[in-house]
Amino acid sequence: MKRYELVFIDLDETLLDFKRAEREALELSFAGRGLAAGERVVLEYEEINRTVWAALERGEIDQESLKVERFRLLFGRMGLGLDPAAFSADYLRELGKGAYPLPGAVETCAWLAERYTLVAVTNGIGEVQRARLAASPIGTLLDAVAISGEAGCSKPDPGIFEYACGLAGMHERERMIMVGDSLASDMRGGANFGIDTCWYNPDGAPNPSGPRPTYEIRGLGELRNIL
Repeated sequence: MKRYELVFIDLDETLLDFKRAEREALELSFAGRGLAAGERVVLEYEEINRTVWAALERGEIDQESLKVERFRLLFGRMGLGLDPAAFSADYLRELGKGAYPLPGAVETCAWLAERYTLVAVTNGIGEVQRARLAASPIGTLLDAVAISGEAGCSKPDPGIFEYACGLAGMHERERMIMVGDSLASDMRGGANFGIDTCWYNPDGAPNPSGPRPTYEIRGLGELRNIL
């Protein structure tokens, strides 16, 4: 079996429950304005947020603009006369509190940390991701964290992996693997960088035309059978 030394691993929806954190941050930010974030608001925001982050990954928008643009679009769509910049600040503060490890995440990271250099590679906002990791036991298990908002580039751009290698002080790509749930950013990013990949696919989603990962797992514990 191939021996790895450096494991890159995604955060959101791989180690941490971002969907829960996102929903709670929306609800609290709306509640602070005497409003309820109903199901339609949440679904509209999720769709807008995916679209805006995809634009960021394609280099069509910068992160500072993204923070406000997604709420400008949401409020326009919902007919709400709210200040998107002020709302964004409140939302990001609440989002930073959302540290909810997914099943098996802490145990898997503890196992990995004993055997490999473990580096999180995440598309996210620096202050938010660092706050969430600081509030989670996972934060103490990582050797480094590469965040797109600090690296100046996002997965699948291989530049963020170059940045992560610098943080880790390692550069032998044949000794590296990327683990994550997203075909578009994690698997394609690892492939673009020329390293092996492992697709965390808990729901058994199809992959008819995406990048072909080196491995595929349903549960994080299965990494012990690969690494």
